[in-house]
Amino acid sequence: MAEKLTEAAREADLAPLLAAGWQHDAARDAITRDFVFANFVEAFAWMTAVALEAEKMNHHPEWFNVYKTVTVTLTTHDAGGLSPLDVTLAKKMAALAA
Repeated sequence: MAEKLTEAAREADLAPLLAAGWQHDAARDAITRDFVFANFVEAFAWMTAVALEAEKMNHHPEWFNVYKTVTVTLTTHDAGGLSPLDVTLAKKMAALAA
């Protein structure tokens, strides 16, 4: 089971994500971000690539797709909030979107 981010890790790990467009949802202790692509096919292709990475990690995002926009929420339910898994997956998502 994943552990929640420590305060030190939270400060170090979340700052670059927030600067890159993620937002912190304090009520859920989650991070959210919209990824916008050129069209539905690109959005779906990205979701497929992320799904493969998420499955390897056994850590799955909450997401919602409408046409070319994918809204993502990351939190670790077992830990009761953000964990290193969320930080890792957020970074992988950004790299795949680049």
